[in-house]
Order: sequence, then structure tokens, then C-alpha cells
Amino acid sequence: MPKWLDNAVFYEIYPQSFLDTNADGIGDFQGIIQKLDYIRDLGFNALWINPCFLSPFGDAGYDVADYCTAAPRYGTNEDLKRLFAQAHSRGIRVLLDLVPGHTSVEHPWFRESMKAEQNPYTHRYVWTDSIWESLEGYGCLRGISPRDGSCLLNFFSCQPALNYGFYQPEKPWQQSTEDEGPRATLEAMMDVMRFWLTMGCDGFRVDMAGSLVKNDPEGLGTIALWQKVRAFLDREFPDAALISEWGEPDKSLRGGFHMDFLLHFGPSHYNDLFRCPDPFFSEGGKGDASAFVAKYLESRKAAGPDGLICIPSGNHDMDRLARWVKGDQQFLAFLFLMTMPGAPFVYYGDEIGMRHVEGLTSVEGGYARTGARSPMQWDNGVNAGFSAAPKEKLYIPQDPDPARPTVKAGLADAGSLLNQIKALIALRQKNPALQSRGEIRFLVDGAPGQPLVYVRAFGGQRLLVILNPCREAARFSLEESLGQPLYTFGSPAVQADASVSVPGVSGGIYPLV
Repeated sequence: MPKWLDNAVFYEIYPQSFLDTNADGIGDFQGIIQKLDYIRDLGFNALWINPCFLSPFGDAGYDVADYCTAAPRYGTNEDLKRLFAQAHSRGIRVLLDLVPGHTSVEHPWFRESMKAEQNPYTHRYVWTDSIWESLEGYGCLRGISPRDGSCLLNFFSCQPALNYGFYQPEKPWQQSTEDEGPRATLEAMMDVMRFWLTMGCDGFRVDMAGSLVKNDPEGLGTIALWQKVRAFLDREFPDAALISEWGEPDKSLRGGFHMDFLLHFGPSHYNDLFRCPDPFFSEGGKGDASAFVAKYLESRKAAGPDGLICIPSGNHDMDRLARWVKGDQQFLAFLFLMTMPGAPFVYYGDEIGMRHVEGLTSVEGGYARTGARSPMQWDNGVNAGFSAAPKEKLYIPQDPDPARPTVKAGLADAGSLLNQIKALIALRQKNPALQSRGEIRFLVDGAPGQPLVYVRAFGGQRLLVILNPCREAARFSLEESLGQPLYTFGSPAVQADASVSVPGVSGGIYPLV
């Protein structure tokens, strides 16, 4: 496990929406470089940059046309290499977004794979042996070339599935994971990783990491595949981090990933906290964190002592946090995020409370997600400081509200969400019990009307975190004594003997003495 993950706090950048420095309406690498001091000064020491490789952008860059060439709209490979170096000079690590499950239909591999004649790329993708045949549960491309067969899709129709084999082949065209084609695909993907790690990146967030091997209901084939990648990285790049979009820590961490994301789909109950009609972080008292706590503890046990679970404020695939979590509840939500084990991830703009922009036409495959991808709001200048391009040229329209939050306003207000997040990150970095590897024990599970209370511990330090988003006060039992709070939002908790009273809409971090 790379040591730097122990206290990593990540900032996710959607590059096309972060900062445009050449007035084309699209963010770029130079924009990220210009804002590295801002990122560092908030306390973030790691970045996740969404796909920035050559692409036709049918799915915002998740349809890769060349894994080893930067998208010209962002800059060049040299610009990206400079970004790595500039980040490192500020103590910031950089993860790139790796998309190993599919490419664009414009990738040269796929162009060759479509040919009727056998060639080194014939088996780079998953093809049936007849144009009339498909595979249940998958979309397919057919009738697109002289080759007889249908090509499986991983997501959109512009994203043909790369071939890593079938764990349980059932038809002649379904290769095993050890056949030559799947092995060549894996070697090619490790070459991509080797290329960027040698260039200076610090690891990868892996898109759809659990989807590679087909007909693999228990994930055993995919786990074995990632174990090969882990062995390769341990040999050649032992300090490189590997973080999965999988959502099943019992599988991903066994496969060699260092961390796994909690996802907004699947069994994690992540949405119970932030994105549902009555999220836990709301004042009405109907929110319920208990199912999340139960599943989190189950996942943490499955992850083992060396496995870490990441909880994001949001990402490019989710509604903006502020769509569901309002006002003071955002402060409590970030108090939660910055005091949980594993590395927290903050989606660009969430630190200022950027809103979900409603009613937008889909841009580059965003559809309902487009409103969470609007350009960053830096100040009150032209296009909120994002770009000097005419408004109509912006990649995605901005929040039109004149009162939209900005970084400039947040920095100037000592009580802003931005400055509170900065304070929480600093507190996390000063207290090992709050960092990635600290233990956690829940005392109250956040059932309706109840607070969420947990102990974080590491190396003899023990801190109690109390979160009560309800407007009504709450009470819980505690045999130990609370010390002076390290941090409070709202009024502090009050202890009388073995009972702790928690005011409504409040939270805090307290030493246990």
C-alpha cells in the first residue's frame, strides 16, 4: 500500500469544466496548473482527473480513441507531463482516469478489429461469430463492417467492449481469459499504465473495474485479472495507487485495488445519506443512516485491515450534492466526509456549494448528468471567471443565478462552506485518528430522529464524532467523558453523567478522556 494514501484527500477535476485559459469555452491542462495553489491551499494533496485522452467525446472522454495521446482540446502530452511535475512540486499526487473496459469506435484497435481478415486485433474486442447473434444483457454493434459478427457494447453504442475473455465460456466465440486475444488485451492495457506512470502520474482511478471479464457472476475471473495488474505494479511502480469504481470491496480489494468507491448505485446505501427525497443530511428527521451503517460495516469487514473505502461528495455521474443537501446540512455532510476512514473525494465545485443546473440539453453524453458538469464558478467576472470565450461557446451553460456561489466569495467569508472544509481538512491532517487508516466504531447509527455518532481511533488517539442534522435535539448514552471539542458546527454537545445532549443541526469532534 503506497504510504501517501494514509492521509490522502482527493479533489476530482472534470477538466473540460474547470478553467479555460485559451478562450475556446473548454477547460484545459493549463487551467488546472494555474489553480494548483488554490487546491493545495485548501489542503487537498491528491487529484483525480477525469479522462483526458484523445476522444471523439461521445461520452465525455470515456470513449477513448488513443490511450497514450492527450486530447488536443486540453493540451499536449508535454502539458500533462508538466501538470504532474507542477503538482508534485506542491506535494500533490495525480491520478488519471483509466477506462479499460471499452474504447471509442474510432480507436485504431477497433478499426483493425472490424476487418474480415485475421490480424493482431481480431480478438481485441468481444465479437460473436455471426452478425445474427448477440449476447443477452449486452447491446451490440452489427452490420458496420465486412467482418461477420456482432460486437458487444459496454455502455453507449460508441463504446465497443474490449476482450478480456469469459470466465465460463459457453459458445465457440467466447474465449477464455487465458486465450491469446484476452491476454494481449491485458498486456496492452498494462502498457498504457506503464506509459503514464513513467510520464509521472501517481496511479489510476479505474472506470467500471468490475466489468472486464464476461460471464463472471462471482467476479472471480475479474479478480484474478486485477491480481495480475497488482503484481505488475508492485514490480515496476510500487508507489502507484489503484482505486476502483466497483462498489464491492470484498472483490475489488481482493483483486489488488487499494481503495474502492462507494457508489450511488448498488448495495451501499450511499444515496440514503445525500441523494434521496429524505436524505440523512436534512432537518426533517425522516432521514435514516442505519442501513448505510450496517452495509458499511459489512463492507469494511470484507475489505480487511489493508482495504480502504472511499466516500465522495459526488462525481460527474451524480446530481450535485447541493441539489439534495441544503444550507447548513452541507456543513454537516462535509464534517462526515472528512472524518470517515478511507480517502475522501471532493468533486470540483462542491466545496463552494455549486448547484445542479436544471433543464440542460445533454452535452457529450451527459444526459441527466449534464447539470452536475457545469463550469466552475471562480468569481463575479465574465463567465464566473471560467473562460473569456463568448457565453454561447461554453462547454456547458453555467448556473444563471446572479447569486451563484463563487470561490472568491467563499474565500472572503470566514464562515463559508469553503473555509469550513479547509479547516476540516487541516484538522484531519493533524489527527491520525481521522485519517484513512483510523478505526471506526459506531455508537449511534442515525436511525430516523437519531444522530450519527462514531469513534475514530488510531495509535492511542480516540475522537468522537457527533452529527445531528435534525432540527430537534437528540440524546445518547456515553460512559466516557468528552474533552474540549476540536471542532463544532452549531451549538456544542453537553454531557451530564452518562448522557450526551446534542442540539439540533449541529455536529462536532471531541476527544474521549
